[in-house]
Amino acid sequence: MKVEIITPDATIYSGDQVEVVQLPGIDGSFELLNNHAPLIAVLGLGKIKLLIKAEKEPRFFEIHGGVVEVQKNKVLVLAE
Repeated sequence: MKVEIITPDATIYSGDQVEVVQLPGIDGSFELLNNHAPLIAVLGLGKIKLLIKAEKEPRFFEIHGGVVEVQKNKVLVLAE
């Protein structure tokens, strides 16, 4: 699925080979897989974890809150 992580300063990640996205929700972490139902959620302080097809190790991005929107295999994270 395609994932974009955007902060007020820059786009910190953009790619379309992501298999799993783990996000820090305000009520606990949750995961998104391919073909996830449409979703809008508020994010809390924590790390975003991405599992990317061509990479052996996951990637992590520290955020201080934000919002995620999921629609048609595209995940858009607006993070602080």
